[in-house]
Amino acid sequence: MLDRRAFALMTFGLVTGPAHAALQRQARPTAPTEAVWQPADTPPGGVAWSLLESTKEITRTDAKGFVRSKPVFPPGVKALDGKVVKVAGYMMPLQNGTLQKHFVLLAYPPDCPFHLNPTPMQFIEVKSAAGLGFDYRVKVIQGTLQLAGQDEGGIFYRIWDARPA
Repeated sequence: MLDRRAFALMTFGLVTGPAHAALQRQARPTAPTEAVWQPADTPPGGVAWSLLESTKEITRTDAKGFVRSKPVFPPGVKALDGKVVKVAGYMMPLQNGTLQKHFVLLAYPPDCPFHLNPTPMQFIEVKSAAGLGFDYRVKVIQGTLQLAGQDEGGIFYRIWDARPA
């Protein structure tokens, strides 16, 4: 059995050996990937995140110190209320398992757990009767868009009858 010092020396040797040197030579991005700063591409005939992001947010702090927000939808967004839309985004599961019937569709990829702070204009709460398979790729969904948020609950967009587009 190895003692701690021998284990540390062996580990250090493996890390500083030829495999580590090869890893060090590989090109590394000098900045976060561009995907972090770009919303999912608009699918053909779909709604662009730039339109959904044009909604303004009015915030207030309630008596208990919680921040509450309400939307101010521009005319282009109001025109989508109750209409079948197609939108692309990144799935954030709200259930266990690979088949998701209730999830959040994000405009931007959740590449970093420390920077996952989307505004209410950058996500859609989604429910699907059949469920959609979870993976990290862009999903294109279709369903009836419901404008929400007048209850100051923090959700501005919902699609309850989602299906793959």
